[in-house]
Amino acid sequence: MADDWAEDEEFRRLREKILQCHRCDLRTAAHGVVFGEGDSHHPPLVFIGEGPGAEEDRLLRPFVGPAGQLLDKMLQAGGFDRFHGVYILNVVKCRPPHNRTPTREERLACWPNLSAQLRYLSPRIVVLLGSTAVQTLLGIASLRAARGRWFERGGVFFRATFHPAALLRNPEWKILAWDDMKVIIDKYRECINPAHYSPFYPVPGD
Repeated sequence: MADDWAEDEEFRRLREKILQCHRCDLRTAAHGVVFGEGDSHHPPLVFIGEGPGAEEDRLLRPFVGPAGQLLDKMLQAGGFDRFHGVYILNVVKCRPPHNRTPTREERLACWPNLSAQLRYLSPRIVVLLGSTAVQTLLGIASLRAARGRWFERGGVFFRATFHPAALLRNPEWKILAWDDMKVIIDKYRECINPAHYSPFYPVPGD
């Protein structure tokens, strides 16, 4: 990891604590804890998924399998980079067996880890990838019920969109996901950087 991405002492201590977590049984079957990845210096933009898959469990990095490769393409299209101004993490930090959806009990067990990360990162915009993240962060039952609206919690703006794994299963949804990304870019320009560059979504007037 480059020096620019080096974590400060407080975040390193948080990482070490979470890496030792055994709050639920997921840790027993998983290879390890997938903490998260990106710019830890209070990034304005955070993406939250469901949980690690097989490749993430093997490498102990979030979103590095096929869904992660698609997420990287989505970020690049929006003018973002997972290591600069962005942090990526999951609701649960250990892989559920056979990539099943984490249970409510497992999500609750991992909530102190996720909330501690978010308190430290202090993002302005949080993108929720899929129903599990929506249920956990917003208390809304489905992605369908949350998608298309901004939710504000304590000065943080939340937006729900499709999990990249769902887009791989349903490629026709990609155009809807791009519509979501354009709204996220608009909010980023409004709150963070009016001149933010996207190769496929120019600043109005350019």
